[in-house]
Amino acid sequence: MTDTQDGPDAQRSDEPSVAEVMATSLAAAGVGHIFAYPGDPIIEFMERSRLTGIDVVLARREATAAFMAEGLAQATGTVGVCLSTLGPGSTALVNGVAAAHLDRVPMLAISGQVETAREPYFTHQVVDHDRLFAPITKWAGRVDPGAVGTTMRKALRLAAAERPGAVHLTINGDLGKRPATDAGFSVPPAGPAVTTLSVYRSPGGPDPAALLAGARRPVILAGIGAVRANATEALVRLAETASVPVVVAPMAKGVFPEDHPLFAGVLDMACNQVLWDFLKASDLIVTAGFDAVELIKPWTVRTPVLHVDSTPNTDQIYSAECECVGDIGALLDWLADGWAGQPRWSKAEVAAHRDGLRAAYYEGRVAGRLNPTDVVDAVRAAAPRNTIASTDVGSHKLLVGQGWTTYEPRRMLMTNGLSAMGFGVPAAIAAKIALPEHPVIALIGDGGFAMTATEIRLAASLGLPVVFVVFADESLNRIELKQMAQRYPSTATRIEPSDLVGLAAALDCDGVRVDTAGQLEKALSGLAGLTRPLVIEARIDPSQYESQF
Repeated sequence: MTDTQDGPDAQRSDEPSVAEVMATSLAAAGVGHIFAYPGDPIIEFMERSRLTGIDVVLARREATAAFMAEGLAQATGTVGVCLSTLGPGSTALVNGVAAAHLDRVPMLAISGQVETAREPYFTHQVVDHDRLFAPITKWAGRVDPGAVGTTMRKALRLAAAERPGAVHLTINGDLGKRPATDAGFSVPPAGPAVTTLSVYRSPGGPDPAALLAGARRPVILAGIGAVRANATEALVRLAETASVPVVVAPMAKGVFPEDHPLFAGVLDMACNQVLWDFLKASDLIVTAGFDAVELIKPWTVRTPVLHVDSTPNTDQIYSAECECVGDIGALLDWLADGWAGQPRWSKAEVAAHRDGLRAAYYEGRVAGRLNPTDVVDAVRAAAPRNTIASTDVGSHKLLVGQGWTTYEPRRMLMTNGLSAMGFGVPAAIAAKIALPEHPVIALIGDGGFAMTATEIRLAASLGLPVVFVVFADESLNRIELKQMAQRYPSTATRIEPSDLVGLAAALDCDGVRVDTAGQLEKALSGLAGLTRPLVIEARIDPSQYESQF
């Protein structure tokens, strides 16, 4: 018998290769983009992805590729995919993968590895991916020719299942061209698949409808679970039926429209004590898809909690004698259907709370200077209603989280589970790639911008008119304030001044420097006509941060 194959890596003409099955599986699942930094073991998979019609986007480093995948997933509600090579490529991917995992964002991360025969003994650039990614993913798996279709189906379903998170797959460099003996792939269901509604009570605990009916001053606390469940309509219905104010968690901004008269603010952002006092003064908190992974401050509220989520209250960050578990929207509708009481809060009472929150938000402003809240207000006023905004991590994020008005879910992108710096720029770029019809603005500190500034060259090369607003104060302010509180000097928290306008020009972007509200408004006046990225270096006075935090 004549062997017509050229070698062990050759592909039989009548069978799809491992890389081909991986690529076609992703395409069948609706994946349109893979964010990557290439290397030898993944060349074949990248080529098969290209031939399948998937856009393989070159990030400037692996961590930002993962942040791009997370940003796309947050903006679209689909699984984000990122790709790295072996060794340093896989280790550099870790921060973005961990962010997606703790932010409850569905992600599939894939890394190459040395050839199968060398992996057990070779040392150069060989890292144990199973041990590396197991603590920061829902599953760290491997691609094998005999199980590739099944593996891809499991990876995609597991990433999207409640609670969503990251999945990592390893593919050895000699497997991409091998024939796949498991080539079948069927698209698994996406997102939550909750079909039953259950009520769990402590022994002698209250009935949920009775618990809500007996409350005089209930408050709803909505979180990212409600976003994933598309529960906005049901959330608004329950709030309006019983006249109950709604506080939201930061990554859930927009799940309840922030121009609604019953909107009561964002928890654990700026003015956080005002919100915690508001919750403490209530006599029942209905946690609608609230995930304690977002808590920055410990939960010290002793108010009774009615837990409404797709998952039981297994975290036990707060105590709940009654849990309603299932489809969040259906559960909220069920509570609204059973409501027969009088309205609990008047619009005037909620408005008074919001006035107090707004006054606290503006505390510490310095007359005649460009304050952080001035930047938030000016950009929000200039941006269309459907703008997608991303924010990085730092003092500015807490003001953006509270002050940026968001009208619908998935229009504010942030990492608040891992809270990793470096997210804002790549997330904005990915959102614009995925949803080009939406204006996109990144609100970032100069520290976070320094980590990822070179990614704006990618935005320029793709002709993406993304606006990058940099809160420039030459400081890692969040940490510097804590040093100041302990009377310590500013050690390793000062950033040398940089010419961000010159940097923007060098990276084929427009740039402008502003240090007054008037200059900022002028810089923002032409947003509708942008044809390439714009970097706005907003030279702020950081004094306001001291009053806020």
